[in-house]
Amino acid sequence: MPASKLEQVDDLLDAAEMRGHDPAVLNCPSCGSVHVAQVLGDNGGISYVCTACGHSWS
Repeated sequence: MPASKLEQVDDLLDAAEMRGHDPAVLNCPSCGSVHVAQVLGDNGGISYVCTACGHSWS
């Protein structure tokens, strides 16, 4: 498990590169759509919402 949010982001970018995706494009983990919006979470953190299926994650 990553020790920090930055390590978690690095892990996600590494996984995207291994799958052949452009790491600048964020895909929804639920439906795979690239239609993802970045939003502020309740505690000031950053969360994401898929505008195609409505799935949200942080």
